[in-house]
Amino acid sequence: MEEEDPAVYWNSSDKESLVVFDRDRHILYLQMMYQLLPSPYQSQEINRLTLAYFVISGLDILRALDRVDKESVINWVLSLQAHPKNEGTLENGQFYGFHGSRSSQFQSNDSGASTPNGSHLASTYCALAILKSVGYDLSLIDAELLLKSMKNLQQPNGCFMPIHTGGETDLRFVFCAAAICSMFKNWSGMDREKAKEYIISCQSYDGGFGLIPGSESHGGATYCAVASLKLMGFLDEDALSETARCHCINVPLLLEWSLQKQAVDGGFQGRSNKPTDTCYAFWIGGVLRILRADKFINKKALREFLLTCQSKYGGFSKFPRLLPDIYHSYYGFCAFSLLKEPALNSLSVELGLTDVAAVGLLSFGLS
Repeated sequence: MEEEDPAVYWNSSDKESLVVFDRDRHILYLQMMYQLLPSPYQSQEINRLTLAYFVISGLDILRALDRVDKESVINWVLSLQAHPKNEGTLENGQFYGFHGSRSSQFQSNDSGASTPNGSHLASTYCALAILKSVGYDLSLIDAELLLKSMKNLQQPNGCFMPIHTGGETDLRFVFCAAAICSMFKNWSGMDREKAKEYIISCQSYDGGFGLIPGSESHGGATYCAVASLKLMGFLDEDALSETARCHCINVPLLLEWSLQKQAVDGGFQGRSNKPTDTCYAFWIGGVLRILRADKFINKKALREFLLTCQSKYGGFSKFPRLLPDIYHSYYGFCAFSLLKEPALNSLSVELGLTDVAAVGLLSFGLS
């Protein structure tokens, strides 16, 4: 008897489960990821906070936050925050956000000299998103310190570095900065006009956005650009209207590019001539929702594509016939929320959180 290929997840007995969104099995999958990450995630230890965001926010979308100990989650996330040793430390350009994991919380070295902290913009976004998801009051965090140090990361061209010691500068970190300011309801951490100009410079000739000026249009980068403009107040509620006041980007060309990314199999491509991929159902589907143009999506075909990536173990894979992973599972849940799957929480698309978490209706201790 042949050994079953571990990459193939369906057989004749699975056909029925493939045509429905299996919420209960997805909840069990996230519970397993919450309790113990499989060994293949060892190489991503530095991104532990990001992985936790996918799990906690995923459970929030699935209306299953009662499966985790909220107080333990809060205490763990807060333990990853960077704090200055003294006021003078604020003058050296360090960023006092959140570390991605315990391994980046470097202590003073043997000589007693302080080692620069490794807090990161993306980790900080994930930390705040988790805290909001479990109902923590963000006013208890020293937002003034965090935002003052974050402003040091903004570059003269309006973009952001993710960490004070250097790193890539692209639209991902503009989005993180905008989302952080939005969650705190305090925009002192960035120059919005400079950030807007950087975003404008990233729009390509075809209407999409590249991560940096002059680069190829990409679904993730386009989401970061559009969501940032929305959060910063530069995009009208109805951006497609002729009376919309935002003409800083070419919206009609953006719409055309986004709609062209839905392929014949129903899924969305991240770039032209690339295979369809579960996560772009959110990255590009989210752009279309922000533009109020998601009515143009072939939702039936998209749903059918996503279900081919749904695993019998729970979760979603990147492509059909692969094992699930946390990243694509989370964005699969986001996509089904956008498709208004029953028994799922709705999304604040531009923040990457449920509406409940975004507006802070959840009180700590309640679910």
